[in-house]
Amino acid sequence: MESYSFLLIIAIILLSTKVLGLASGKISMPQVVGALIAGLILGPSVLGVVEETELLAALSEIGVIMLMFDAGLGTDLKELKTTGVASFVIAIIGVVVPLVGGMGLYMIYFPNNGDAMYMLEAVFIGVILTATSVSITVETLRELGKLQGKVGTAIMGAAVIDDILGIVVLTVVSSFTDPNVKISVVLLKILLFFLFVAIVGFICYKLFKILNNQYRDQMHRRVAIYSLSFCLIMSFCAEHFFGVADITGAYFAGLLLCNLPYVRQYVSRRVSIVSYMFFSPIFFASVGVKTDLRGLTPSLLIFGLLLLLIAILTKVVGCGLGAKLCKFSTHDALSIGVGMVSRGEVALIVAQKGASCGLVSESMFAPVILVVIVTTLITPILLKLVMSDRKSAEPAVQA
Repeated sequence: MESYSFLLIIAIILLSTKVLGLASGKISMPQVVGALIAGLILGPSVLGVVEETELLAALSEIGVIMLMFDAGLGTDLKELKTTGVASFVIAIIGVVVPLVGGMGLYMIYFPNNGDAMYMLEAVFIGVILTATSVSITVETLRELGKLQGKVGTAIMGAAVIDDILGIVVLTVVSSFTDPNVKISVVLLKILLFFLFVAIVGFICYKLFKILNNQYRDQMHRRVAIYSLSFCLIMSFCAEHFFGVADITGAYFAGLLLCNLPYVRQYVSRRVSIVSYMFFSPIFFASVGVKTDLRGLTPSLLIFGLLLLLIAILTKVVGCGLGAKLCKFSTHDALSIGVGMVSRGEVALIVAQKGASCGLVSESMFAPVILVVIVTTLITPILLKLVMSDRKSAEPAVQA
């Protein structure tokens, strides 16, 4: 008989993320913190009542795609144009500094014992720290009413570039363990992806512009369906054909439609309803469900705590320095650095790929997971602390 237990699991996730989300809001923390803690409690680290399944993984993936699509829709293109160069500089320094920091810590804490893979393992620990997951930052900025504007746009732009740079670095390192991977091919695919976005974006922008003008007085539901389908297709093409993260494709899909005011407003409202009621809570909970901290030994715990400190400092210092070089104020530079701290699902994906290539041992996986979950939890809190004294650019989201 077919099991319907997944219905109960989904109900538990939705209820627990909302209850703990509301509880975190009561103590002046972003609701996303409560949702992440809910996943951690439900997962193997605490209660173990929820296990990662193919269904939950798929729903979680849709959740983060919709979240990034909505973030793209909410991007201010005028601000993006003014912060484009800044985003690139922030991303470059925000990759180099964590890479060197993670690599250096590994080499100091674990001296080389003659292992031929030692240097690659050290480099890969640094590669994991280069990852940035802005999906949680996006949610926090939205709650604080800071998503639109110079700081929020710089973070989003830098994160997209950071994702591309992370793929390049990951490919370079993994190519040394797999002779079938060619760096030149990967770089070519990335260039082709941007060409694909430009061509498809131009065509789809013209088509949606017709809808924007035709239905400006009263939008039809078909417009939302067309837009969401476009998002999913862009996500699929990015991952499947070009090896670029699907969330990057989703963000660009939203970015291509953000300059159409009537379409953007209508689609964003419809997507948000579906996302926040179902898919996004599952995504946030899945981050905790994937985490199992039971394998931490005292030595690995110390290394994990040091790695956590390096992970936070290198992103704040690296991205903050990049922002200062681009003439951001000290406060805004600090906000940008903090906004790039979260590693989230991106670092999990990188770590899993490293494990499959033999670059991360099973014993090393626990400290990495510790860094992922703590940076994911601490980013919303730090963002609220550094940005709470600024006047909101948009209304906060109510539960």
